[in-house]
Amino acid sequence: MKILQLFQYAYIIFAALFLWDAISNWSIDRNRSYMSLFFVALAIFMFFFRKRFREKFEDQNKK
Repeated sequence: MKILQLFQYAYIIFAALFLWDAISNWSIDRNRSYMSLFFVALAIFMFFFRKRFREKFEDQNKK
């Protein structure tokens, strides 16, 4: 179970890295920044999806 929680928080770390990449490249290459912002949104979505999946899986094991 702990490995699932670790991967869950890895998505937040990736979101922060992609956000930093988008901000640092905003004035240089907007297309790359937009792609990084897309990955930020995807990583945040995956964080909440994995969180919900892990909680559902833990509840199933309790029964």
